[in-house]
Amino acid sequence: MTDTRRRVKVYTLNEDRQWDDRGTGHVSSGYVERLKGMSLLVRAESDGESGSLLLESKINPNTAYQKQQDTLIVWSEAENYDLALSFQEKAGCDEIWEKICQVQGKDPSVDITQELVDESEEERFDDMSSPGLELPPCELGHLEELAELVASSLPSPLRREKLALAVENEGYIRKLLELFRQCEDLENTDGLHHLYEIVKGIFLLNRTALFEVMFSEECIMDVIGCLEHDPALDGLPRRHRDFLTKTARFKEVIPIGDPELRAKIHQTYRVQYIQDMVLPTPSVFEENMLSTLHSFIFFNKVEIVGMLQDDEKFLTDLFAQLTDEATDDDKRHELVNFLKEFCAFSQTLQPQNRDTFFKTLSNMGILPALEVILGMDDVQVRGAATDIFSYLVEYNPSMVREFIMQESQQNDDDILLINLIIEHMICDSDPELGGAVQLMGLLRTLVDPENMMATANKTEKTEFLSFFYKHCMHVLSAPLLANTTDDKPSRDDFQTSQLLALILELLTFCVEHHTYHIKNYIINKDILRRVLVLTASQHAFLALCALRFMRRIIGLKDEFYNRYIMKNFLFEPVVKAFLNNGARYNLMNSAIIEMFEYVRVDVKSLTAHIVENYWKSLEDVDYVQTFKGLKLRYEQQRERQDNPKLDSMRSILRNHRFRRDARTLDDDEEMWFNADEEELEDCEAVVPPSDNKITKACGGAGENEDLMDPISKFMERKKLKDSDDKEVLGKSSSLSGRQSPSFKLSFSGSTTKTSLSSPPASLRPGSPGSGAKGSPPTAATVTTKVGLVDYPDDDEEDEEEVGGESKEETPPLSKKSKLSS
Repeated sequence: MTDTRRRVKVYTLNEDRQWDDRGTGHVSSGYVERLKGMSLLVRAESDGESGSLLLESKINPNTAYQKQQDTLIVWSEAENYDLALSFQEKAGCDEIWEKICQVQGKDPSVDITQELVDESEEERFDDMSSPGLELPPCELGHLEELAELVASSLPSPLRREKLALAVENEGYIRKLLELFRQCEDLENTDGLHHLYEIVKGIFLLNRTALFEVMFSEECIMDVIGCLEHDPALDGLPRRHRDFLTKTARFKEVIPIGDPELRAKIHQTYRVQYIQDMVLPTPSVFEENMLSTLHSFIFFNKVEIVGMLQDDEKFLTDLFAQLTDEATDDDKRHELVNFLKEFCAFSQTLQPQNRDTFFKTLSNMGILPALEVILGMDDVQVRGAATDIFSYLVEYNPSMVREFIMQESQQNDDDILLINLIIEHMICDSDPELGGAVQLMGLLRTLVDPENMMATANKTEKTEFLSFFYKHCMHVLSAPLLANTTDDKPSRDDFQTSQLLALILELLTFCVEHHTYHIKNYIINKDILRRVLVLTASQHAFLALCALRFMRRIIGLKDEFYNRYIMKNFLFEPVVKAFLNNGARYNLMNSAIIEMFEYVRVDVKSLTAHIVENYWKSLEDVDYVQTFKGLKLRYEQQRERQDNPKLDSMRSILRNHRFRRDARTLDDDEEMWFNADEEELEDCEAVVPPSDNKITKACGGAGENEDLMDPISKFMERKKLKDSDDKEVLGKSSSLSGRQSPSFKLSFSGSTTKTSLSSPPASLRPGSPGSGAKGSPPTAATVTTKVGLVDYPDDDEEDEEEVGGESKEETPPLSKKSKLSS
């Protein structure tokens, strides 16, 4: 059975020199056959005694293991792979440390088992054969010599380790700090400068055992004092100690009963101050030499958060005083700031630990407490509460949404937490609306469907969005509706415009990511008409926000939205804004033109609406082709509506649905077919249609016949093909007395009606080229099989069916003459 002595966390050092938590488990040591040696094993505690392995590491005799802060063991298994075990109890750390030292044959009293070096073999041999580094006497007269020794030892890892051991074993740090006090009393500037270089060098030794001495309660202020006397400051020392003792004050808003925790908080603050403010910015070569300092701060913060989190009495008192009406404002301000800093500390935790942290705060009632705090008048308290709320929303928005929906069953809309957030956004007194921007981002996260969960029993998206549009949307849109009652914004000052722009940004997000909820709200509340009032604002950014909102709606291609726009003539303020902008080439001009261009290409119903209602206002705009293109597209649509059969024919021709037989067209035939269709399409596109559409679009009656002939022949061929009698006409002996099947195809608006009751003139007896000039047409007409596609064998069939007419008498028809005859 495992005990807490063996309970550890496994950490690895990432590329950013930050420790990543790999999990919590129980450590043991034993012989592993696969690794051929004694090894450290950590099994995940969540999986029980037979849980998965978090760590399996052989205790290598040449690996340097370091023991830090009584509960940490740190080592490197590769050049860029550092590991750490953080023990819950010191006894467990000591037990494993003894096992490691036993394998390596070391005395357990040491804090490092090996000396890692990178020198060549020759240098290593020389240094190992030499005795340990001997430090000069710790006296004022030897400070310069000691400073030079430290500086010369830093480049060599082996000499750095020897120097660290010498400083540690001889209790040198306390002796140096005693000299520092003497130098300050004697105002010995040179001695203070030497001490600065020495203490800075000791930091770069990167050794935990030295840090524990330097950061102890009795030494840390003198260490900071040594670092005040930088030679580069020309005799003007910093006053860091004055700041820490006189300016910086530790406020214990809730009494901390654990003296160890209190001391850890003091130590962490001061060490963080040394790292951020006192030590000079490390060079590229020195940055990795302070990794142990980063680790020292990191593990201190993890320990502080864990100790506070486990102290239920402390957290209970904290939230009780936060929500107590009898708590005075100053006290509440301090409590909120403490909670804010507590949450900020949690950001150093790994995801698993951070999840536990926020669950603990949630169970203690942090969200109801924030609701009370946000309802107060103190701006600073509300600002701190907003920062705490942002930590919660960013980490777990689902937890916040669940609380909001639960409280709606008991409270009125006005005091809901989310409505308090919206009201603070609307009432932000900052001229730049910094707080409103932050709150708008939080609201956007809460209503974002991408981070909403779906389970078998319920869908968070459906439930929360229904709640939001029922209980909150009216609060969000209130400033917009209040400011757009007339044709122009009621208030058009900069701050109000900024606020309306934020609201529009959130509404635009809703249009893009929500479906029927926002659609119903916009249409039922006539929101788009109100938004378009803002196109008359003197602030261009607000007018552009209004246009962007409409553009997102149009971009959905939703006919419900389109009918709403057309019914209420909502393009009118857009056209007015475009005309008021004049010929200025700016964002407003480009945004409106892009909107009309999109309509021209993709939205037929709005194209007709714009041309029918606003063409007279836009017809003179000729520096872009967008509006003329709108008119052309509109007329083409009308033409298709007026001539549904022509539109049907085009569809048939494009789809190649009917052919003479099942065989595939060869390349020449397909080129001929496509070229003719392209001519027809080009004829429509280049010249705008008029009332006499087919005739004018194609240039005249002769060209109209060219257009109608292939369709007529196609329909005749289709009729002949579908006939039960495959041979409508026999050979020349059976031609007389037969009538060709006849039907008519007419187009409204056309001045020419094409009849298929008689064959083309060029094939009638007596027509030019027939050999019988001037012969009148007879009642019995000759009907030929005329294909839409000119197949190679058609000429032979035609010559046989003309009955009696020889090849010399009837010249063969070309492809062009077949279509134009």
